[in-house]
Amino acid sequence: MLFALGTPVAFVALLLAFLLALCLRAIAIRLTARTLGLADRRESIGPRLKEDVDPFGAVGAAISGVGWGKMLSVDEIPRHRGRFRAALVFLAGPLVNIVLGEILVVTYAVAFPGTDLSYLSPAGVLLGVGGPAGQVVLLSLGVGLLSFGLLALIPIPPLDGFGVMYHALRRPGAGIQWMRLWFEDKNIGVVILLACCLFPLPGPILLHIVDALDSLLLFWT
Repeated sequence: MLFALGTPVAFVALLLAFLLALCLRAIAIRLTARTLGLADRRESIGPRLKEDVDPFGAVGAAISGVGWGKMLSVDEIPRHRGRFRAALVFLAGPLVNIVLGEILVVTYAVAFPGTDLSYLSPAGVLLGVGGPAGQVVLLSLGVGLLSFGLLALIPIPPLDGFGVMYHALRRPGAGIQWMRLWFEDKNIGVVILLACCLFPLPGPILLHIVDALDSLLLFWT
């Protein structure tokens, strides 16, 4: 996000995309858990600052343009009521962001059909793009939400993809428990993600990973 400081409109749009992604993730997780009978129906589904914002995820967003929300431990979702139900809770946050991100990008393509994007990669959008304000905001929001959702699907703690994988397995084995110990309890997952934000290739490694994931769903020419 800091890369976009040279283009203020893009910077604000990417910041809004990150904050919106955090809110959508929180609401989707709590609403899905409540709907599937895995959470107290009296519990609010609204976002909560302390429970939904990961300071390291915010730092990652500032450095590389894309971040993550606070980790939801697999122990917080009861597995005994159905492992696929539990997996859906973890999937809900990334999925709602991916879908809305795709809708915004398609809307951009329809609203501005003459725009040439062949020179621009998804990572380029996360670094900040110039142009008419309306186009920049719509494109930055779409790519920002999509990138947040796709990053979250990577199956390592603290990302939601680990919860999806863990609950999809009939019996999580020793390797999964080892990953929980080191990546979750000892925060190695956070260290790896931050390292990917800090070390350039050029550009943050995490940005290249997200760019590759985004490119699977974005086919602009």
